[in-house]
Amino acid sequence: MKSSSNGGLVYSTDGGRMCPECRQPLEGCVCKARAVAAGDGVVRVSRQTKGRGGKSVTLVKGLALDAAALALLGKQLRTACGSGGTVKDGVIEVQGDHCELVMEALRKHGHHPKRAGG
Repeated sequence: MKSSSNGGLVYSTDGGRMCPECRQPLEGCVCKARAVAAGDGVVRVSRQTKGRGGKSVTLVKGLALDAAALALLGKQLRTACGSGGTVKDGVIEVQGDHCELVMEALRKHGHHPKRAGG
């Protein structure tokens, strides 16, 4: 067993890596579940080009879903738009300017998206 400098357990041979917040194994961490469910409840769809060499990407933020459900929804949105993309840090990225298509697909899945940005 290892301990951090402030006395908190960071690794246990029984459970592996430990969450510093709730002191549970990462697989059973209750902090992550609360943080994901906490979201502000507003699904925002925006378009961004900064730092992408002038290419646009459609961003979907504010979905209160766990990682697996977010990845599945991301795949469904990419398929609906016929383009690539990824899921990073709780944000779905779809390559290209597909704001209207993404908003329509989100409505079909029972979400209430809002257009953010210009």
